[in-house]
Amino acid sequence: MTTQKSAPRRSGILLHPTSLPGPYGIGDLGPCARSFIDFLAEAGQQLWQVMPLGPTGFGDSPYQCFSAFAGNHYLISLDELEAQGLLTRAELAQCPPFPRERVDYGPVITFHLAMLRKAYQRFSADATPAQRAELEAFARAHRSWLDDYALFMACKDAHDGRLWSEWSTGKNHITQPPFQVSTDDLNFHRFLQYEFFRQWDALRRYAHTHNIRIIGDMPIFVAYDSADVWAHPQLFYLDEAGRMTVVAGVPPDYFSATGQLWGNPLYRWDACRQEKFRWWIERFRHALTMVDIVRIDHFRGFESCWAVPAGNPTAEIGEWLKTPGDELFATLRTTLGPVPLIAEDLGVITPEVEALRDKYGFPGMKILQFGFGGDAQNEFLPHNYPRHCVVYTGSHDNDTSLGWYRSADEKTRDHVRRYFMCDGSDISWVMIRAALASVAELAIIPLQDVLSLDSTARMNFPGRPEGNWQWRYVPEQLTSSVASRLRELTELYGRISTSTSEPQPTPSSSNPSLTHVP
Repeated sequence: MTTQKSAPRRSGILLHPTSLPGPYGIGDLGPCARSFIDFLAEAGQQLWQVMPLGPTGFGDSPYQCFSAFAGNHYLISLDELEAQGLLTRAELAQCPPFPRERVDYGPVITFHLAMLRKAYQRFSADATPAQRAELEAFARAHRSWLDDYALFMACKDAHDGRLWSEWSTGKNHITQPPFQVSTDDLNFHRFLQYEFFRQWDALRRYAHTHNIRIIGDMPIFVAYDSADVWAHPQLFYLDEAGRMTVVAGVPPDYFSATGQLWGNPLYRWDACRQEKFRWWIERFRHALTMVDIVRIDHFRGFESCWAVPAGNPTAEIGEWLKTPGDELFATLRTTLGPVPLIAEDLGVITPEVEALRDKYGFPGMKILQFGFGGDAQNEFLPHNYPRHCVVYTGSHDNDTSLGWYRSADEKTRDHVRRYFMCDGSDISWVMIRAALASVAELAIIPLQDVLSLDSTARMNFPGRPEGNWQWRYVPEQLTSSVASRLRELTELYGRISTSTSEPQPTPSSSNPSLTHVP
């Protein structure tokens, strides 16, 4: 078992970039993202946690992306494209009057695609030799996934976005494409990825100059309608027609009495092993070029996963299938060195899952909202935390703390009031104080709680297929008084760095604990 060293106490905010403000209907990687980083620095925070950054598909969920490697092109800043001369102010002035406090995805997608197409056409016509060389260098560096992704997206475009199984020819579709797509179609998607990663890299560097590191999010499973499954069908449980035979989910739990039926394809781990986990190694390698710490969603699935027969209406019926997580993480460590991970270890957690987590020194998660309504032994109550963990007041799947408290039964509310010796009138900040005061090495607070927002600001309702991922804040909500209040508590509980910079991890480091996270 890995021996843990004392790690610096740090804190940060959970906010997906789609929730940033801005005039174009959805948050992006431009000026408002930099303003948010400025707010984090003013508030004494050292971490910004985001959700998966991939191109979203069904339900606009960042956990159902068209690629485990590509970036979401709707996050590309149109203002940055104008600054490059790829869009004009007159073109951006055609922007519809989008709502400020939520993302209306349909109109947003229509407008952004039109602007991105204009930018691509202008780049194609007017790019300098140096710019073209830079794009070509990007394409070469990312060829392991970019060519498949561009072909997949071009094919989807030609088929009005339909599932790949409705237009592909089966497991030989890569060597025998269903039809020809133009070079221009492929280059459009390569250009979008080039722009996304150029802007994201610049934003991450800006965060680093403010001593802020980024926590990313890696769902264990990928979407069925993705370039990953399309290009690597041998790694998944599919029949000869490319249809899923079993799907992912979890049995009944805290979130749902009928379980959660995610519907993702399950991995053929024997095939992954035969390929020496090559796809997984590239996935982690790529993730660590984008973020500083990786949160693994559903870490439990690396010990065993819940397999539901395809076509079942709920996740109540299924079986646990063993998975070779130990072998995978050993291979990752040998290939990449210590990988800074956070294990989302919520739900049905067995001693085997805990042993896997602890063997590689990954901190687990504690959700403060889960601690109340029971007895003093509840593992989510702060007095039971180990030091080596990450505490959240709530996650993207929870209600806001204010909404949670208001909707809780009286037994739970009474427990909260007695535990914190409060009257519940400022519950969001009571919870924030408890998280920051805890022994947990890292404390992450959803921005909705920092702003004391109610259930209308909730990000996701597990099991609800539509109407999620829409919340946005407006610029005037990030006041200096809010930053000052958060900074005061962060200082009080020893979560502000005393140094101006932190060392980068080295390949020779032998301890993957958060002591060595960059």
